[in-house]
Amino acid sequence: QVQLVESGGGLVQPGGSLRLSCAASGSIFSINAMGWYRQAPGKQRELVASITSGGLTNYADAVKGRFTISRDNAKNTVYLQMNSLKPEDTAVYYCNADLTQWVPGYRRYDYWGQGTQVTVSS
Repeated sequence: QVQLVESGGGLVQPGGSLRLSCAASGSIFSINAMGWYRQAPGKQRELVASITSGGLTNYADAVKGRFTISRDNAKNTVYLQMNSLKPEDTAVYYCNADLTQWVPGYRRYDYWGQGTQVTVSS
């Protein structure tokens, strides 16, 4: 079993910053990619940013230049530094991990965290 534990959400004023963390633990052979998604009320879940094991990153257009994703492979942890936050960034942010497990036999699975609320408001 694998767990993704998120932290770092909260209430921040427009223009402020937050840093989200997500640590993966459990029976993991390797992590192929990790990412952050968000879901605002009444909207579909959308990709915010992702990063591969090799460090290749991908960002949604709405967050480019403001958000930075990074990871610590030794700790199986991914971070999302969010700067210049806007009210439209308000959402529940979910961590995602695309990883390989030995079950036996190598199998690739997708796991999700429980979500952390980010609210940007004055």
